[in-house]
Amino acid sequence: MKSAEIKDMSVQDLQERIAAEKANLTQLKVQHAVSPVENPSIIKKSRRDIARMLTILRQKNPKC
Repeated sequence: MKSAEIKDMSVQDLQERIAAEKANLTQLKVQHAVSPVENPSIIKKSRRDIARMLTILRQKNPKC
């Protein structure tokens, strides 16, 4: 997900998307522990997307 797309999202949308991505990341980690994922860079990309969203969320809403 691009930073420009994330910046256009509202605070509520960001919070929902972060929760969904965290759940997806947890699922990917479990799948990888059971049997190796074909492309482990998916996990790395997911972590980066979550970090980007959290950074922009904190910029938009510092009290969050």
